[in-house]
Amino acid sequence: MQQLTYDDVEAAERRIAGRVRPVTVTRGDQGRRVWLALEFLQHTGSFKARGAQNFLLAHAEAGTLPDAGVTIASGGNAGLACAWAARELGVRATVFLPETASPVKLARLRSYGAEVRLTGREYAEALAACEEFAAGSGALASHAYDHPLIAAGAGTVLDEIHAEVPGLDTVVVSVGGGGLFAGVAVAARERGIRVVAVEPEGSRALNAALAAGHPVDVPVASVAQDALGARRATALAVHAAAYEGVRSVLVSEEAIVRARQHLWDDRRIAVEYAASTALAALDRTDGDRIAVLLCGANTDPSDLVEQPSDA
Repeated sequence: MQQLTYDDVEAAERRIAGRVRPVTVTRGDQGRRVWLALEFLQHTGSFKARGAQNFLLAHAEAGTLPDAGVTIASGGNAGLACAWAARELGVRATVFLPETASPVKLARLRSYGAEVRLTGREYAEALAACEEFAAGSGALASHAYDHPLIAAGAGTVLDEIHAEVPGLDTVVVSVGGGGLFAGVAVAARERGIRVVAVEPEGSRALNAALAAGHPVDVPVASVAQDALGARRATALAVHAAAYEGVRSVLVSEEAIVRARQHLWDDRRIAVEYAASTALAALDRTDGDRIAVLLCGANTDPSDLVEQPSDA
């Protein structure tokens, strides 16, 4: 298996420079040495734009972008990023999503000019259809998380956070298939920064892999499964999770919902459940200078409860 290195992250930083938005970092709640990394302000509404740009630009440099374009299976965010990056390069994109995908994400995908195909109820079913399409059409198969170029691109956000928070000692990140975690963990190790890898109790692909010692399939049943719904974690993430200073944490559905509502009540930030998953682990995170990565905001905010006014 190809391993991910910090050299890969540095190469991605050079490749995507000027093509993605630098992450915005802001102070968290008063009385805590916490910062929020607002990566949901990224192009397409999530960190996935980084990996998609790195993947397509690397293939463009190598002359390996086929006329049939690129295809990807996604819970939504990776598809958005792939479609956006493909449009930027004038490349066709065909995106496979489960039928449970967010209508918000579907509408945005089509706005980027992608061909959208809905297949099955889970990401794994969409992935199987995507692989069949790639084999028959000759399209370049990208991946939502399980590729070194995707993970390295995602990992570029860590160096940006580190530059904004001198003395940063801990970063908290949500985990689905593990591409973001793998890239962040590799960059964090280079900087001597601890990583807390957070998953929903009902979608724990990385946690289960660590218990087994290798990637395993897990059932998926979580409010955050549209973005954190991978049945199996990438081996890149399992390898990165073995680094000293990495800790796997599971959080309840109730904690995820509560954290999302808190961001709305306190800051008028409407994020995905995948993003609030990281915040839900904050009370179980030790550190003097902690950054929580809020990874995406492609969500329908209509289910956020409006609290009574103090007036």
